Amino acid sequence: MIENSKAHFLDGQTLLLKKPVGWTSFDVVRKIRFLIKKKYNLKKIKIGHAGTLDPLATGLLIICTGKYTKRISSIQKQKKTYTGVITLGATTASYDLETKINNTFETKHITKKLIEKTVNKFIGEIDQKPPIFSALKQDGERLYKKARRGEKIKLKSRKVTIHSFEITSFKMPHATFKICCSKGTYIRSIAHDFGIALDSGGYLSNLSRTAIGNYLLKDALDISGFEQILNK
Repeated sequence: MIENSKAHFLDGQTLLLKKPVGWTSFDVVRKIRFLIKKKYNLKKIKIGHAGTLDPLATGLLIICTGKYTKRISSIQKQKKTYTGVITLGATTASYDLETKINNTFETKHITKKLIEKTVNKFIGEIDQKPPIFSALKQDGERLYKKARRGEKIKLKSRKVTIHSFEITSFKMPHATFKICCSKGTYIRSIAHDFGIALDSGGYLSNLSRTAIGNYLLKDALDISGFEQILNK
């Protein structure tokens, strides 16, 4: 529940918002900051988000204001749940729809049984390489900027934990999934690696974050809804 007063925003609130497709997570932070500053004629207010979503992803984005920004790191450590679609038989450089298909692969051998068997390889602690098209920094620069220039990028794998991974429906070439994972997991990398594990290819064609710990997307407001509450 949003407490609509200057004091509450400055003391700290946790806002559950629905990130629109095409927006960066920082776009949302910037918009919320602008709306609050405008409403209460503030020169500045601390605002941050608890976990980045890619521009093409939608879903739950947690925004903390004021003194609650100190809680961001603890929120980020909580399990995250996503739903989405992996498109099989092709790959992209970004592992999603940000870039064009760069390779196609055979899919005739892929069956529901093979899908179910392959899913099990991704449950538990796994090694994962982040996508080169990511906001991670290398030599002080975002990787996606290097990738867009065509620079060669070497990345080390890191440990992440997949608590659960389920293919909820499958109709070639689309595998719809639900996944619960640890902080630092790239679902785009899961999609890419899943395609490889099937002796084919794969990329992420849809993604929505539905939960962070006990915070749920169903309880979140879209940006226009937040603006309406703010201006009541």
